[in-house]
Amino acid sequence: MKYILILSILLSSLIFSQELKITADTFSADEMKGLSIFTGHVNILKKNDELNASKVSIYTDAKNQPTKFVAIGNVSFKIETKTKAKYEGVANKVIYLPLKKEYRFYENVYLKQINEKKEIKGDEVILNTNDGKAYAKGLKKEPVIMIFNLEDKEEK
Repeated sequence: MKYILILSILLSSLIFSQELKITADTFSADEMKGLSIFTGHVNILKKNDELNASKVSIYTDAKNQPTKFVAIGNVSFKIETKTKAKYEGVANKVIYLPLKKEYRFYENVYLKQINEKKEIKGDEVILNTNDGKAYAKGLKKEPVIMIFNLEDKEEK
């Protein structure tokens, strides 16, 4: 019963003027540390954004407001920025910083911008959802790969 109360408080504090829905196989929380852990088939939905992972840890401040989400294991996601750019992809680890509106993707990152047909592959990619700017770098002696789909126009 205590966990249901904690979960209800946590979820109500995560709303940020939008509904945030989290489903998982298991849930545990440490109120003193400001840490909630969801494991097993974790699915997080918020408006047009979706995140799936094996484990998600949510860190909160003294007011129970989330300061950081850390997703690991089979992470997949769909994200829409403030400018309506739509992204989807996968990574081994994702960190979301809600105060900065910033996603940080790590290890085997594949990020695809749907409405612009751009793709980024690398080991570290940062996406700011306020301005839609993305930054990438390759690690482990491998370069960042960016793919653009160009339309062929016949010359006259």
